[in-house]
Order: sequence, then C-alpha cells, then structure tokens
Amino acid sequence: MQNLSRAAHRSGRTITLVPTMGYLHEGHASLLREGRRRGDLLVLSIFVNPTQFGVGEDFEAYPRDLVRDRAVAESASVDVIFAPPAGEMYPASYQTYVDVERLTLPLCGANRPGHFRGVTTVVSKLFNIVQPDVALFGAKDYQQLAVIRRMVADLNMPVEVVGMPIVREDDGLALSSRNAYLSPEQRQAALCLSRSLRTAKGLYRAGERDVATLRDRVTAIIAAEPSTVADYIEFRNGDSLEEVGVADDRTLLALAVKIGTTRLIDNCLLGEE
Repeated sequence: MQNLSRAAHRSGRTITLVPTMGYLHEGHASLLREGRRRGDLLVLSIFVNPTQFGVGEDFEAYPRDLVRDRAVAESASVDVIFAPPAGEMYPASYQTYVDVERLTLPLCGANRPGHFRGVTTVVSKLFNIVQPDVALFGAKDYQQLAVIRRMVADLNMPVEVVGMPIVREDDGLALSSRNAYLSPEQRQAALCLSRSLRTAKGLYRAGERDVATLRDRVTAIIAAEPSTVADYIEFRNGDSLEEVGVADDRTLLALAVKIGTTRLIDNCLLGEE
C-alpha cells in the first residue's frame, strides 16, 4: 500500500481515503462518491479496529461482509481496497498509541474509556500507510470527526479532513452498520433519536434557547420508548465540545441511546438546516 501511494504521488496523482470498519451502507457510499470526485486514486480501508472496542463491547459480533463491501466499492469506482489483518496493524511487539486529550473526555469518551485512543492510533497509522491528501469521515460520529481534526492539526499531518453530512433512511433513522442488530420493533423504537433531534431543532427555531428546557423535551421523547436507555443527552459547543447552558446556532445536540443491547449515536447542530 505504501509503495502504491508513493508511486501515485511521484506521478502527480492525489489520493483520497475513506476509512471504514466495513459492512458498508449508503452513508459510506456517499463518502466514496465524494472521494472519487476529490482525488485521482480512491482508497477504501476496511479494518475492524480492536483497540477502539472496550471490554464487553461488540468487537467479535461487529458485522463483517467483505464480498458485499467489494460490490459497494466497485459501484463507487474505488481504485484500491486496503483491508489489512489485525496482526499486521498490531503485531505482538506493538506499544505505541496516539492520544488526543480534552476533546476525548466528554460524550462517548466518558463512557468508553480508551475508545478514542484506539481511533486516533488507527487513523494515524492509516494516514502513514495510505498517505492520503484528503480523508473523508461521516458527521454522525461528530466527536470522532472533531478529534481527528484536532490530531491532524496538532501533529501537522498533511491531510485535508472532510466531514460529510449524516445520511438517513426515509423515516429519519441515521444509517449505521449497527442497525443490523435491531429487530423490527427495536428499529421502530430507534426513531426516537431522530425525532428528538427534530423536536429540539423546531423548538430552537421557535425561539427556545434554554438548554435545560430543550434537554427535558428530548429526554421525554426518548424515555417514552420502553426499550430505550439514554447513555447521554448532551448540549455542547460545536467546536470545543464544552457544555453550554444557553443554545446558539453552533450548539451540538449529541445523543447516545441503547435500544435493547444496541448502542446508537446521532447528533445535530441546532442552527443548521
């Protein structure tokens, strides 16, 4: 992979990378189509990264289907699929990690210790291996996108990080590989995430700025579904991820909700159409 990337750069070609854990859906396909537009060599990485899963999380059960993923990649005109084995990415002697500090503390970082250390480590390794000029990430993992941008800026990595909009089903459910875990009843219950985001944005457009009031409404919508347990319902500054008491256009509403045993995340910026 490194030799191929070096050769591409020597010939004046630009490289775009879409890092994924596979089991691709239309959200990933939207990243690949944009990646195709932005560069000469489009690389799709597929790697279920063990270091970002905690004890008791779904690493072993995480859905995998490389044949299906290859079909999605071909339809998006991907040039290279990079799908390394875990033993090559993390050999027995491995001992180096990348850690972004403050941005990783709230939200998913508070309940998934070590998760973002795994994310930043594997993304930095992918950047070193693929050597992309542009890398594309979905905004559904808003905190992940913010953390990767911070890492790239702090470590002077010559990569343009592009955040792409959340892709949703017609009924509003954000596309996620973990949606495959949901029963039909659980999938219906999962609509409370997007419904609560729409409600909060509607209240904000109507003039509501008090975060406590907005949080109460969102909490009530999620609690109304008996199979759901909120991991967090947070209103944060969209840049620093610090807590806010008064909402503005850059206020992030971030959700993590368990539907049965499946943990889903979703988010919106209140002032964004």
